[in-house]
Amino acid sequence: MLLRTLCVLLLVVSGHSNIFPFPFPFPNPRFGLDDPTDDTPIETDPFKGSGADPEPFGADPFETKPDVDSVETKLDSDQIKTKPVKSNFKGKWELFTDNSGVSAMHLILLPKVNKVLIFDSTIWLKSNIKLDNPCRVVDEGKGPVHDCYAHAVLLDIETASLTPLRLHYDTWCSSGALSVDGTLVSTGGFRNGSDTARYLGLCDDCQWREYPGTLANGRWYSTQVTLADGRFMVFGGRESPNYEFLPVEGQRNTKPILFPFLVETKDPVENNLYPFVYLSTDGNLFVFANNRSILLNPNTQKIVHEFPVLPGGSRNYPASASSVLLPIVLRPNENRARVKAEVLICGGAQHDAFYWADQHKPKIFNPAIDDCGRIDITTKKPAWKIEKMPSRRILGDAMILPTGDVLLLNGAKAGSAGWDDAREPNFTPVMYRKSTTERFRELKPSKIARLYHSTSALLPDGKIMVAGSNTNNGYVYDALFPTELRVEKFSPPYLDPANSKWRVEIVEGTTTSMKYGSEVTVQVSTPLDELDKSKIQVTMYAPAFTTHGISMNQRLVQLGVVEITNDGAGTYNIVATGPPSGNIAPPGYYMLFVVHKGVPSVAVWVQIK
Repeated sequence: MLLRTLCVLLLVVSGHSNIFPFPFPFPNPRFGLDDPTDDTPIETDPFKGSGADPEPFGADPFETKPDVDSVETKLDSDQIKTKPVKSNFKGKWELFTDNSGVSAMHLILLPKVNKVLIFDSTIWLKSNIKLDNPCRVVDEGKGPVHDCYAHAVLLDIETASLTPLRLHYDTWCSSGALSVDGTLVSTGGFRNGSDTARYLGLCDDCQWREYPGTLANGRWYSTQVTLADGRFMVFGGRESPNYEFLPVEGQRNTKPILFPFLVETKDPVENNLYPFVYLSTDGNLFVFANNRSILLNPNTQKIVHEFPVLPGGSRNYPASASSVLLPIVLRPNENRARVKAEVLICGGAQHDAFYWADQHKPKIFNPAIDDCGRIDITTKKPAWKIEKMPSRRILGDAMILPTGDVLLLNGAKAGSAGWDDAREPNFTPVMYRKSTTERFRELKPSKIARLYHSTSALLPDGKIMVAGSNTNNGYVYDALFPTELRVEKFSPPYLDPANSKWRVEIVEGTTTSMKYGSEVTVQVSTPLDELDKSKIQVTMYAPAFTTHGISMNQRLVQLGVVEITNDGAGTYNIVATGPPSGNIAPPGYYMLFVVHKGVPSVAVWVQIK
């Protein structure tokens, strides 16, 4: 115990930069802040988008500074009213493919094309899938080297076929989101990719368009968030306590915007990388780093509220909890001034977990956090509500399901993020259901360890694709936890074969576009004599960019059902109110589901703008 105390004291006194030196092997002038005393103007927001909510963002703080230690444990009665049919089915795992080509460090489902984009890093000059000629020529100061491997692939979600893609600028620990037209926009990375913006369209033969020097600051382990008008902001990254608005394609930023909050939340072992950032329903940004959180007005760059501290430890990389913005529930003809938004954060690690697992010899793998914190970020007196999970979890994913439930999966029960820094794989997925008093339900375990660098994606058929896991510095197949190339699909309990009769089908030709504040009509067919109209939900889901336990821009909106009419011959028309503004649902592509008795349809893609 004395040794542990002395080691932690040394860590705090010496500081992070002395014990964990700056990770880049050569000077990179684009990392770190410029001198804040110079006369260069701070860039605020030079690249205005279109389609913004006409109502003003945010406004005044709710109050000065709340009690940062207040915690509530009572359950919230607010819920999605539609109850699913009961089932003892705990899910089903299936091996989809035994070779993803590249290790799935980053993963996102692309709209319309039925493909998942997977990419890792270019630094190892190796993967499990070759590039077509010519090979990539790399020169990092030791002479040219030929890299003949792909580091990004498109994986067909039906056939498992792979399409290798060519990358020139390193994507290690980068960020990403989908643009209004469905283009994947990725920012940051390592070395020559740290200040790069890259774009991948939806055409069959699309390749990356890469723009080094786009970002004002190098960004490694940063978070990219979509605003109400479809623009992007990028927050943080190692040695980058600032943020910036992503300029239009091909242009460059010159100066980041200082963000002292990321200085204040940095531990000796960081614990504030890959911050959780969500667009709230009032247009402000909820930013969570380490164990603290604030609301930031993206128009004025002012902090308009500070929330209580979430107790129990650290929640961001390398403590790596998982988090979601819980489903936004709309009413028919929605016109409320305040639409409730809640954030859920599950798992994580103690503040010094990375030190003990990574720097101390021998390694010590401390237990991960075993609770979730939930908070309403739109109320005037917010407080965290703490709920115990069935098991401890770090490095996990949190995926929102079409029903509004949350699936917690992947990760470990002990240790930290980092190379070989976690132990005790958590094989058992857990369903979090806010609409019941029984919050957590353990489901069927997987047999594949998914630790550091594992990822997940919700698919149109309601299954979850699960991929990745690489705790090794390279492609290593004989380690304790080998580099994982197998891809699984998990069928949640709502896909119980016994309940398949409740599953409706969205009729081909249903609308593929939506407008803010307008009604949308969805036509469904059912083999049943009659549809149970009281148990219908219409939900729209924005795909997550998943990496390192963070699911950027994942969002589910439950639309208010206005009317359901029988069109005859087992066909029904469902009229629902679309989102009133980009604050509720930023413009872009969503999967639209119709849920009947807790069983979702296969989704169709819709675009709102």
